[in-house]
Order: sequence, then C-alpha cells, then structure tokens
Amino acid sequence: MRNRVTRVICAADLQASEHAVQGLVEAADERDAHAIALVGDLGDQGRSESYAPVFRALGRGRHPTYWVPGPGDAPVDGYLREAANIEIPFPYLHGVHGTAAFAPGYVLFAGFGGQVSDDPDASREEHDALSYPRWEPEYRLKLLRELKDYELVLLFATPPAHKGRGSGGSEVLAEMINTHGPRLVVTGGERGTQMLGRSLVVAPGSLADGEYAIADLHSQEVELEQLAAAAA
Repeated sequence: MRNRVTRVICAADLQASEHAVQGLVEAADERDAHAIALVGDLGDQGRSESYAPVFRALGRGRHPTYWVPGPGDAPVDGYLREAANIEIPFPYLHGVHGTAAFAPGYVLFAGFGGQVSDDPDASREEHDALSYPRWEPEYRLKLLRELKDYELVLLFATPPAHKGRGSGGSEVLAEMINTHGPRLVVTGGERGTQMLGRSLVVAPGSLADGEYAIADLHSQEVELEQLAAAAA
C-alpha cells in the first residue's frame, strides 16, 4: 500500500457488474493508481445479495477504495449491512456515505450518495430509492470544517450544478465544493471534466459500460479511459 495517495481511479454506476469491477482493479494495477473512488448505483436494483460479489472483487485488489451509493441502492439497510460486513475482512475498503475516511498521506475521502434535492422541504427517502433534502449532506458532512488541513476528495452520486454544463445538477453540492475546496470531486452524471473554483470535478461515465477515469491530485490532470474488455 502506498505511503501517499496521488493517482485515483474514478468510476460510477457499476450496477453490480463484478466483471467490470475486476477490469477496473486490473486497470488500477496497470496504471499504478493508488486508490479507487466509486459513486452511484453499486448493486442490482437494491438487491442486497448483489453487493457482496462486487465488494469482494474490490477487496481482492487490495487498493484503498472509497464509495458512495446511488439512488438505486435502496433500501439503505441492505446496502449498509453489506458495506459494514465487507469492511471487517477488508479494512482498506470504505463506504463514505455521509461520513469520511482517511487515506495514506494526509488525504481525506468524504461523500454523500443518493439523489440530492435543492429543496430543503423535499421528502427524505431510503426505502424505495435514496433521496435526500439539501440540508442532509450539509449536516452529515459538517465534520469537514474540523479537517481543513487534509487534502480532500469528495464523492457525490449527484453531480453539482455548473453554468458551463447547462441546467441540472445540485446547487447545494456546488456550494459545498466551493466551501470546502476539495482537490478532486468524483460524481455521477454525464461523462466529462470541469473546474469548479479550484476543484477538479470528474464524471467518469458508466463503469457498467466500461468507462472510467484516472485523476492526479497534484497536477489535477485527468484521463478518460475505457476498459479494454468493454472496448473489444
């Protein structure tokens, strides 16, 4: 395991594809990545038995790995149970939905999964889908105010709003990015990269379709990549 995380493999919406995860782990080995960041739907329409094979495939890769679930990873208790179970035999795997985890080299990964609404009065839902009002990510990640000395990586299943990307995206997540100034943000949504203030925002595309990205925390350079098996 590396002394410091600088190169991060980014992926989204793996949708219980164990084959795609195995390809991603191989890409992390081949490209000398130091960590893996995943956002969006992890399982197959919330079926709790679909998480374990994916998590085990990540564990076998032995890379520090951080993730947040997508809107489809409901009900939340099935996801949380499987995530908690896998972190015992594989302590370098970390679910960071509404929390944070330390990475080698004074780097901090934190995030919030599901769909985030900008309406503070929106219903909070964790049974049929993961959907949250704007105040929840703000409140759940308030610990970031106490950890300003760490190089920060944020993971969001919902993309932040950005005027260069047209309508859509969450205003509150854009505000959080501007407040905390992460070095890297990994999100769901349409594939591409952008700068939001001084933060590099990467939407790597769908891992189920073989799409992923490699981001460098120091240079803030990013490469949009395709798994070889998916491209064949």
